[in-house]
Amino acid sequence: MGVTLYHFPMSGPSRGALLAAKAVGVPIDVQHLDLIAKEHLKPEFIKINPQHTVPTLVDGDFVVWDSHAIGPYLVRTYGKDDSLYPNDPKQKAIVDQRLYFDCGTLYPRIRQICFPVLFQGEEEIYDEHKTSLDEALGFLDVFLEGNDFVAGKNLTVADCCLVASVSSIVSVGWDITPYSNVNSWVARCALTIPDYAESNQTGANQYGKAVRSKLAPGQI
Repeated sequence: MGVTLYHFPMSGPSRGALLAAKAVGVPIDVQHLDLIAKEHLKPEFIKINPQHTVPTLVDGDFVVWDSHAIGPYLVRTYGKDDSLYPNDPKQKAIVDQRLYFDCGTLYPRIRQICFPVLFQGEEEIYDEHKTSLDEALGFLDVFLEGNDFVAGKNLTVADCCLVASVSSIVSVGWDITPYSNVNSWVARCALTIPDYAESNQTGANQYGKAVRSKLAPGQI
C-alpha cells in the first residue's frame, strides 16, 4: 500500500505537508478534500481522522495528521538521510522550535486575520491583528539572519511548513519586502523545494484570491 495524503490546496498547513513529501521525494497519492464543501465531515473521512482535519496522512494501517507531525514522520520513514529533520539533538531542537513557531505563533496570527473573512463575514483587518502578524514576520526575519533557511544552511521540514504559511498571506496581498531575509528566503524555497509551484503556489494563489474577494477595499 502506498502513502495517501488527504489535502485541501487552499490550506497552508496542508500545503506544508505536501511540500515536505516533495522534499523527501516519497511518491504520494494526493486525495483532495474540499473543506468549503464540508467534504471533511463525511463519515468515511471521520473514521480515518475523528478530528476531521487536513492534512491527514495514511501509510498502510498508520494514520497521522498535522503537517508538523507529518513532515518529520516522512523524513524518518522515507528520507535518504536526516538533513530535512536532523538526528542530532541540538539541530533537531532548532527545527522543532521553528515548527512550533509556525503552529503556535505565525500561522495562528494569519488565521485570526483570514478565517473571519472567509467564514464569518468579516470585511476588515483590525490594526492589532496587523501588528501581531508583522511582529511574527519580524521574528522569522531574525531567525533567517545569516542563514539560508529557517534552521540554518539546509532546507528542513520547518521551511516547508513556514513557507506555506508565509506564501498564503503574501498571496492575500501582505507586503513582506520590509523583511528582507524572509523575502529572499521565500524565493529560495521556491527554487529549492521540488514541484513548489504546483504543490504550493497554486493553492496559495487560490487562498489569496478567496480572502481578497471578501475584504472591503483598502484593507491590505
